[in-house]
Amino acid sequence: MLTENYRSTPPNTFEFKNISKDLVFWFESIVYENNCRIEKKEWKSKYNSYVVYDYEPFCSDGFEINITVSGNNSQYIDFIKYLYDNKIKTLEYLQKCLN
Repeated sequence: MLTENYRSTPPNTFEFKNISKDLVFWFESIVYENNCRIEKKEWKSKYNSYVVYDYEPFCSDGFEINITVSGNNSQYIDFIKYLYDNKIKTLEYLQKCLN
């Protein structure tokens, strides 16, 4: 279901893939509130797999944002994953209500 939005990396590290540009600020604040760190933040082109930036491009349309999060305890990362999934589900539900 939503598991394609992140993948497992080394222990206590997760990569959240294709985060919406509108959710990046919220996501970063949740990470820091839960005693975790952002190890890597990258903008990857949707059209060319060789184009990857570690900074926000001038025109960020056509890029997906991937953020790698690490923490001392995997339970913190699981909780971030839970919050992210619920946020996505809530936004999808609200979008359905608008349509």
